[in-house]
Amino acid sequence: MNEPTSTLAPDRTPPPSVGPPRRRVGRRALLGGGAGLAALAATGTGWALERYVVDHVEVASASAYEASQGVASAATASTGGTVSGTTYTSDLATIDISRTVVGSGDDQLVYFTADLRLEDATVLRSAFANDEFGQNIIEVPSAIASAVDAVWAVNGDYYGFRDNGIVVRNGVAYRDEGARQGLAWYRDGSMRLYDETATTAKALVDDGVWQTLSFGPGLVDGGAVVDGIDSVEVDTNFGNHSVQGNQPRTGIGLVEANHVLVIVADGRSTGYSRGIGMSEFAQVFVDRGAQVAYNLDGGGSSAMVFDGDLVNDPLGKGQERGTSDILYIGA
Repeated sequence: MNEPTSTLAPDRTPPPSVGPPRRRVGRRALLGGGAGLAALAATGTGWALERYVVDHVEVASASAYEASQGVASAATASTGGTVSGTTYTSDLATIDISRTVVGSGDDQLVYFTADLRLEDATVLRSAFANDEFGQNIIEVPSAIASAVDAVWAVNGDYYGFRDNGIVVRNGVAYRDEGARQGLAWYRDGSMRLYDETATTAKALVDDGVWQTLSFGPGLVDGGAVVDGIDSVEVDTNFGNHSVQGNQPRTGIGLVEANHVLVIVADGRSTGYSRGIGMSEFAQVFVDRGAQVAYNLDGGGSSAMVFDGDLVNDPLGKGQERGTSDILYIGA
């Protein structure tokens, strides 16, 4: 693939609750926003509101819950860092962001790569929307990033859309409902695809897992594109778009211990970026030396934030969409 790269353009078992649990109407637009919600109510499909829209808070302060577990992280020991253009450097992490344009016209593809080199795997952290764990709790990625003083962030797996999947974040187990192929990020800086149904959240934490992600499919394993990924569907249930075809995508991969690649491809924007197919996306990771890679939530959720600014252009509209979680590196 011919991939000329230009400088980044500025335009372009569950834990106990901490605090009182509560519910409120979710803010993500579903079925066309308010009109869609009214239609659901009118047709007696209130179950959809309850399942996909109404917030279900299980842990009211995730940061307090994690602190109560006494889990150590090198991120708290950082002496700070500096931003220069599209690069960030500190004693614990180096971040380089590049913009790649392939093709032209209606066949043009634009994607952004964050090359992360970490001194310690625990520097790559996770944060939840509103600092709450549960279902249908959302904020735009830049707001979540701002709340945790992140210098760089990317959307996660949107765990809050579903009620299954193993969720381990910042070394703490939040959900133990194995359902699919997941990705495990270990304290030793390694990354592995794994079968969620063959293990438990506790076993993963005991084995040194720092983060899990539950979306998929796995894109790269053993340095090669995974067979059959162009026919895999993920959560093609109520209100969710197929993961196949040329789509906006977010993915994460590992080149070697503590050398992480995160790629966000824009799409569904005629004349700007067409989006990218699953195998093509996997090949981008392989071409950059990734030994393992995994597909995260995409579509309008795909967003990368750096130094307070949105890096990519979601759906060509320059607007972020609410999501339940981010991966980030703190400033």
